[in-house]
Amino acid sequence: MAERGAHLTTAPADDRPSIFEVLAQDSLMGAVRPALQHAVKVLAESNPARYGLLWQWFDEIYTTLDLLLQHHFLSRTSASFSENFYSLKRVVTSGRGRPAHLGLLRKQHWRSLLLLALVPYLRAKLEKILARLRDEDDFSIQLPQSPWHRMYRAFLAAYPFVSMAWEGWVFCQQLLYVFGRTSRHSPLLWLAGVRLVHLTAQDIRNMDLKPSAPSSAPSQSVGQRLQRLLSTAVGGVALSLSSSLSLGVFFLQFLEWWYSSENQSTIKSLTSLPTPPPPLHLDQLQDQTGLAVNNICPLCHKVRANDTALATSGYVFCYRCVYMYVKAHQQCPLTGYPTELQHLIKIYSPEG
Repeated sequence: MAERGAHLTTAPADDRPSIFEVLAQDSLMGAVRPALQHAVKVLAESNPARYGLLWQWFDEIYTTLDLLLQHHFLSRTSASFSENFYSLKRVVTSGRGRPAHLGLLRKQHWRSLLLLALVPYLRAKLEKILARLRDEDDFSIQLPQSPWHRMYRAFLAAYPFVSMAWEGWVFCQQLLYVFGRTSRHSPLLWLAGVRLVHLTAQDIRNMDLKPSAPSSAPSQSVGQRLQRLLSTAVGGVALSLSSSLSLGVFFLQFLEWWYSSENQSTIKSLTSLPTPPPPLHLDQLQDQTGLAVNNICPLCHKVRANDTALATSGYVFCYRCVYMYVKAHQQCPLTGYPTELQHLIKIYSPEG
């Protein structure tokens, strides 16, 4: 049995990486995103006014930074950040490819870049929209139904089955890779037209050599100088990001433990939101109509209908008012604390 399974733990003769190497590099970037997301969430909860916008646009900011990072590594090492971390490179399927320091060909480069950065972004957005629609169904919210909206909901209803089919394809591809039936372990590599191989000693030597920057010739136009300056700036940002991730990757296991289910009680005690102070003399105040102010919705300024409280702040609103506001802004209308639809709590009075 040991002799028969030995080929699963060693690299094949054609310099293919083992299944453990390719799965490890796949999980590396998958661990970076939730770790950073949790750190941003803690910042947003501690100071909503300063970091709330960062939490609201986290997906877009992370995708932009990921595009810069992956573009830098694909151009300089012919590999993504995680692939280069495990000493792998991408080559064209039909051949050995050119040296890693020259980067991929233009077609394979842009395909790889889009599949590495945009596909995870779109998938995260679809999952959030699907979760929001499930919340609407749970709360029995009936919004106007246009033909486009019905097609939209039909697509989202089919998304779980599409996701299941995709995961099955990935599993089959990995199983075929283990037994040497295919040269790619992921459908994304097939779509990009590349495969993974180990870096050679010559590749490592070429990447370690730092070519001197060409002197700016006086004959260069202003546009060329600006383009060179922009390229240098983007490369510097990507390099700083790669250095930060290279240092932070060793702390990912600690961050995963930090917000794991076993440690949630500790996290809640450390990062729980402060209780906002109650309004002063609320019971004694009355508006011009003689109604008590504590029966008025802070959003529509009318008598509350279907009282609903926010778990993040404790304030009470009309259900429809606070639902539409939280759905649009993802925060409490009064305190600015990050809030999701699952934080809405209906209040049922005995006389109701």
